[in-house]
Amino acid sequence: MAVEYGHFIEGERIYLREVQLSDVTDRYYQWINDAEVNQYLETRFRPTTMESLREFVAAKLVDRDNVFLALIVKDGDRHIGNIKLGPINWVHRFADVALMLGDKEHWGKGYGSEAIALVTDYGLNRLNLHKLTASCYASNQGSAKAFIKAGWEQEAVRKRQFYFNGSYEDSVHLATWRRD
Repeated sequence: MAVEYGHFIEGERIYLREVQLSDVTDRYYQWINDAEVNQYLETRFRPTTMESLREFVAAKLVDRDNVFLALIVKDGDRHIGNIKLGPINWVHRFADVALMLGDKEHWGKGYGSEAIALVTDYGLNRLNLHKLTASCYASNQGSAKAFIKAGWEQEAVRKRQFYFNGSYEDSVHLATWRRD
């Protein structure tokens, strides 16, 4: 019997739900192997097959330290990317947030920042985490802007952290935390 997963976290234009093996489609496979989509993802350094993608999703489904969600646009019920909260450090109550907007048609339209805001609320208020962190390449201005638009702050810069396009580039670290 197939399990039907509804909206896990509801937003204005999107909802987030658990990523399922049925989400591992040709479209998802194309995203993860698209040089423009994955240019800032560390996964670009190793080949991704349909089988390895299925294994990754299957592993996240049983991983209690990661919340791995599909970003779905309500208009057309279309899967356009994923957002991950984790790994979660349950002792110190912090977690990383990572976002991949695979569907380039939806880039620059605010879906990333809406997903970040939804996951931020979930992490801080439902999971009772104290702090959320993220990082990106300095040239990935779209990512940094999405986090800042969602209320995050730039916390630090690590100089010359990543080797990218023939030279070293800074790593921008962003964070948000409970304000109470």
